[in-house]
Order: sequence, then structure tokens, then C-alpha cells
Amino acid sequence: MSRFSHILFVPAVLIMSFTANSCLAAEGGTQPLRKVGYDRPARNPHQSRSAVVAENGIVATSQPLAAQVGVDVLKQGGNAADAAIATSAMMGLVEPMSCGIGGDIFLIYWDAKTKKLYGLNGSGRSPYKLSREIFAQKGIKEIPTEGLLPWSVPGCVAGWDDLRVRFGTKSFKELLAPAIEYAEHGFPVTEIIAGGWASSQSSLKDWPDSAKTYLPGGRAPREGEMFRNPNLAASYRKITNQGRDAFYRGDIARAIVAFSEANGGYFSTKDFEDHTSDWVEPVSTNYRGYDVWELPPNGQGIAVLEILNLLEGYDLKSMGPGSADFIHLFIEAKKLAYADRAKFYADPAFNRLPTAELISKPYAERRRKLIDSKRAAMDAPAGDPKLALGDTIYLTVVDKDRNCCSLIQSNFHSFGSQVVPGDVGFVMQNRGQLFALDEHHLNRFEPHKRPFHTIIPAFATKDGRPWLSFGVMGGDMQPQGHVQVLVNMIDFGMNVQEAGDFGRARHNGSPEPTGEPVASDGGKVTVESGITNETIEELRRRGHNVMRSRGDFGGYQAIMIDSEHGTLRGGTEARKDGAAVGY
Repeated sequence: MSRFSHILFVPAVLIMSFTANSCLAAEGGTQPLRKVGYDRPARNPHQSRSAVVAENGIVATSQPLAAQVGVDVLKQGGNAADAAIATSAMMGLVEPMSCGIGGDIFLIYWDAKTKKLYGLNGSGRSPYKLSREIFAQKGIKEIPTEGLLPWSVPGCVAGWDDLRVRFGTKSFKELLAPAIEYAEHGFPVTEIIAGGWASSQSSLKDWPDSAKTYLPGGRAPREGEMFRNPNLAASYRKITNQGRDAFYRGDIARAIVAFSEANGGYFSTKDFEDHTSDWVEPVSTNYRGYDVWELPPNGQGIAVLEILNLLEGYDLKSMGPGSADFIHLFIEAKKLAYADRAKFYADPAFNRLPTAELISKPYAERRRKLIDSKRAAMDAPAGDPKLALGDTIYLTVVDKDRNCCSLIQSNFHSFGSQVVPGDVGFVMQNRGQLFALDEHHLNRFEPHKRPFHTIIPAFATKDGRPWLSFGVMGGDMQPQGHVQVLVNMIDFGMNVQEAGDFGRARHNGSPEPTGEPVASDGGKVTVESGITNETIEELRRRGHNVMRSRGDFGGYQAIMIDSEHGTLRGGTEARKDGAAVGY
């Protein structure tokens, strides 16, 4: 099928072009509560558009052409795993600052045959040859964000292959064909992506191969301009011909290692040959009758479960969305969970982590006593569980059989390390920057170790059946976004689109897993324009440092499985370029 045929699907599903602030500008009261999961016309001032409703399948992600590629795969008989891989490959082309095969991948997959959830940790590990001693010899006290020192082995291609082999039905040749065609012939750059691209222009210029790949004519492409990436098409073709070995044992691995050796890096062929993904058991907590699922560390997903456990002790429904009472409790719960995150989240292969204890209800009951409902905490200590920015994309797919894929992939910072190693057509991630150099920290740098990870896919079930496949990308915002979306739907009765559109709050200032301390003033709270002035003033009276912002409040995509009617309802992020596409 020609790449141009995808464009035919745009008018039926594409979101109107407006910012989150314009669509959330209403300063009025809360909306009437409704039964969870039911949509209504988008006349609601807190909702950007109607949810996308479909019977056979939906793909939702932050770039419309990528979502359409995924839907084409579904229409051609592929399942959720197939469509997720094809969409992911397309996203690596059309939103290159956020993701690509130089980055990592995590996913949660609901298999309709076994009626079970499966988790995949597709994150890579640090170089064997790099150590804390080398950082010390170089006088480096904090791992830099750019260059070769924050490199870790990219896990994306191995993750694709593991998903395809276990659950997919199509070959890499079939799944990567649309992205290859767009890479060779070009695609029009969208508005939000163009802005992110331009913001990295100066740093990309520092690396000749990066500039050659991503700055045609010496600058970032502007909205509406066509962009081609023939080198990425060539890398994708190698994967279609040789499978994952092309990346970890073939030409691509050799090119990355050669570049590393020539530019002061520490990669060896053994780093790539030894790379594996891990199938892991998702972990969960029950929140008001819904089982919410996340992946265990080295990611930060269990922070969502900790926050939900803390909030479950309060009658949030009576407070209403956007209220000072709710936002205050949410921020205070977040502070406690992130204090644990800074201390206990790390690679479980190197440490025995207290994951089960941290997400338990009794632990939440003890920690909840630290929350003052009327006063903001200036500090939040890590708990004692009794044991001796980031740029990312999120996508979700549900197919006609109700297989579901919740997938997230990232370069970490925008364009990751800023380094394209030669003619491979993609940038290398800088995920290793999140290691600590403190020898006593659980997340301390060690050879062949996974760093702490921010990217988290999510899923929710109801009575043992799939209910919501969702995610909110955006560094530290991710657990905060997950919680707010779930509370919006479960406590406040919002539909799947309104839950993502409603004005968000974000707290910054918690201690970091790299060992950076907590802010001494309790941190800063930023809110969107959907939060009223009265709420802001009340939060300030309680001691919060609050300001309005048009900053990073994450990128949400979700598909709700409506078992009662046999249909699907898709929500997409009004703050991004994306779309939920159904058929």
C-alpha cells in the first residue's frame, strides 16, 4: 500500500489544533459525576473533543501518521503486537527526538488467549568497560547528559523481537515496510514535534553525524516541511533481512562500537552480544475495585501504586476534580512515594528490592499518617519497608480479539545523548545519566547494569478483564500523570478523553535516584489553566509554591475496553500532535 493512502484516514480522527491551555481555559466549577467510562458530547469545557469509538481496533500515539500505520496493520490481519511494532518503528522516524532504535522500550501485553498480562523490560545495560573509578579519575562527579559517557545499550530492537516472537504474527519485513517507505520518500513534520526538534538544534550541531542526519540544510525542519532519513531506512532494512542480530551482532553494532572506540567511549561488541530483554511479572494494587498494573523496578511504575494506596484513604469524590483538597493530598502523597523512589528503585539484578512491601496496603497506612491535610510538607523522608527531561513516546493498541499492548519507548532527553554514531540514522540514548555515582546508593553505576528508568507503561483491569490500556509520557511527570488520569476516571467519573484533557498539576523538587537531594522549600507546583485561581490561592495558603505554566505536563494516550457494549473508546493527548485512530 502506498504511503499516501494513510492520509485518507486523517480527517475522521485528527484532533483540532490547539494547546492544552486553550482547551482547558474554563475557570468554572466541576462537572456532574457520571458512571466511569461513559462518554458524552465534547461540549464540556474541560474536554478537547469526543473520544474515538470503534469496534475492531484502535491505535493511539503522539503522531497521526504513525497511528494510521498501526491501524493499517490491524486491517491487514495483524494483531496488537504487530501493530505496536509497526507504530513504534514509525515513531522512531517521525518523532526522533523522543524515541528510536537507539533507545529503550517497556511494555505490558494482555493476551486474549491466556487472559493474562505479560510485562517486558526492554532496557539496556551500561558498558562492561566503564566504572565509577573511571568517572573519579576524570574528575566527574555527575554523569553528563550529552556525549558518549551516558550511553547504555539500546534495548528497542530486542524488545520488538521478543514481542514479535511471543505474540506477533508478522515478519519484520512486513512490519517495518511502512516506516522504511516514509523514511526514504519523506513525511511532513508536525507542529509540536517541529518545536521540539528546533529546541535541540544547537546541541545537534556539535556532532557532525547528528547534524547531517537531523539538520538538513543546517537547521531543524519546520512544521509542514518534508523530512527524509535514508540512513534510518537502511538500518531498518538490515533488521528486516537479519532480524535482531543486525543490531546486536551485525553491521549496526559494529558501527556503534567503532564510533565509540574512535570518540572516547567504552562500548565493546560484548556489550551488544550479551544484551537481553526480560519478561517480568507486572505488579498491581487494587484501587476502588480496579486493579492497576505497572512494571517493577528498574522503572518508576510502582510510584503510581504507592500514590494510589495513599489516596485511597480519602474521599476524593466529594472533593471534586481540580479542587485544592485533592491537589494538596495528591502532592503530599507524591512526595512520600518519590522519597521511596529515590532510595529503593534500582536494577533488581544487583539488589534485593522491597517492591512488595512498598506497594502494600499496610505500608500505605503507616505512611499516610505523615500527611497533613492542611499543610504542605517541606521534606518527605523515605520509608522503612523493613528490608536488611525527558523525551518519550507512548502508544497503545487494542485489536479485534482484545489483545492489548501498552508500550513506551524513549531516548531519555530530547535527542538523547545528541550523538548519531556514523551513518546509522538514529541518535543514541543518554539513559545512563540516571545512575548515581555514590558507591552506597542502590542505583550506583556498575558495569553491565540497568540504570533507574523513568518510562512506564500502564494497564488496568476490572473483575479480571481488561479495562484500560494507557500511559502518560514525560520524565518525572509519568507517575503523577498516571495517578491523575486514573482518579479523573475512577473517582470523578470522566470519560477516557476528558480524563486526559483535564488540567493537571505537577510537583517538582523530590529527591532524585541519582542522589540529588530534596528541595529545601518543599519544591514547586505547576498547574495548567484548567485549575482555578481560587484553588491556587488555597494551595498557597497551605504552604505550596504554586505557579501557572505551559510546561511539560506529559503526553497521554489511552484505550478503554467497553466490555458491556463490545466497543473501544480511545483518548489522545491534546498537548501533542497525536491521534487515536479506530476502525
